[in-house]
Amino acid sequence: MAFPVGFGWGATTAAYQVEGGWDADGKGPSVWDTFSHQGGERVFKNQTGDVACGSYTLWEEDLKCIKQLGLTHYRFSLSWSRLLPDGATGFINQKGIDYYNKIIDNLLANRVTPIVALYHFDLPQALEDRGGWLAEATIESFDEYARFCFSTFGDRVKQWITINEPKMFVLMAYEVGTFPPGVPHPGTSGYQAVHNLIKAHVRAWRSYDSLFRKEQKGMVSLALFAGWVEPADPNSVSDQEAAERALAFHLDFFAKPIFVDGDYPEVVKSQVASMSQKQGYPSLRRPQFTEEEKRMIKGTDDFFAVQYYSSRLVKHQENHKGELGILQDAEIETFPDPSWISLDWVYVVPWGIRELLKYIKDTCNNPVIYITENGFPQGDPAPLDDTQRWVYFRQTFQELFKGHMVLSGAFLDLWVSSLLKDGLARTHLSEQLSEPYQNKSAFA
Repeated sequence: MAFPVGFGWGATTAAYQVEGGWDADGKGPSVWDTFSHQGGERVFKNQTGDVACGSYTLWEEDLKCIKQLGLTHYRFSLSWSRLLPDGATGFINQKGIDYYNKIIDNLLANRVTPIVALYHFDLPQALEDRGGWLAEATIESFDEYARFCFSTFGDRVKQWITINEPKMFVLMAYEVGTFPPGVPHPGTSGYQAVHNLIKAHVRAWRSYDSLFRKEQKGMVSLALFAGWVEPADPNSVSDQEAAERALAFHLDFFAKPIFVDGDYPEVVKSQVASMSQKQGYPSLRRPQFTEEEKRMIKGTDDFFAVQYYSSRLVKHQENHKGELGILQDAEIETFPDPSWISLDWVYVVPWGIRELLKYIKDTCNNPVIYITENGFPQGDPAPLDDTQRWVYFRQTFQELFKGHMVLSGAFLDLWVSSLLKDGLARTHLSEQLSEPYQNKSAFA
């Protein structure tokens, strides 16, 4: 296989998952610090990210791994509360600036391109105390934080992610409650959080475009989590429509406003309206954009960052009981083909990534596509001989190669657990490793 010249290869981490140093050198608490310290069943074995992988003090070891793997890109997130302990620029933590300056400068010195995410689920606790992502004020706070980061690091960082996996964050935080703030209100709070997250991204993108782009010449987008779906029965109109709804609720919910026309998908609007009426709500449970907001939202992207792990089959499942929830509003049931190999929640469906990329190309105005996460779990801890993961990567690369015309101008950014040790994953911490190592999949 020979990928196009300039095709990049990288890996990704997130601040809370790997840094540790939760209260070191003036850092303020994030919602994950508070959430994990409360303990209980929401956090696996009452573990926390207080130490995590220790990257706050062991960055040089991480850099060695990056160099040994020959990566061209490294995506990491900034800890908002390490830079701005109370979430605002009234108090700036210089130690936090120094830490991220070191990472950025070291990467560039080794010809590795930094890709920086502003937000990866770790809102400063001070902002959560004032309403978090359900409050309009957080949109302004995020824009202020983004402008601070662009001003501080933008002379060297040219690729920015505003918000990582907003759909996953909303589902886990406001629908299920396994992410902080951990107080779920299915079918209501999640829609408000979606609305505010989109507007926060737009404010940050517009700020970059008007204040920084001309001088810094960088790019800004957000990273969307998406799997591919196929109708369980390809000859069933009902299943075909269910597949369309699944993509609308899981991907187009964020992609269509930003990449297409500034508004939510029609099928999402009609489904929520229909369910709200059946449930006796006097008005929609979902906020709506004004015409002016739609104009401001449309086109606030410089590339399409997508995070793919697996695929599912889907069929229609009517919400007879009128249950509240974003996924319940979609009226779908997703499940794997029994022949698919799996570990944990990831099923090996390599062709799904090619189908997903084609869909993005065809429905989102043919954007430049970055795959900013892709990977396969391999137990806890991952063995050095992780053949199953190696096969997953090889088959994925083959599918990407088949679709190289789709991927023209894109780069693949792999999440590889052996790069920076295992970190906090979803609702539990995997085993913390004292020494970095490379397993077989590192050489896929």
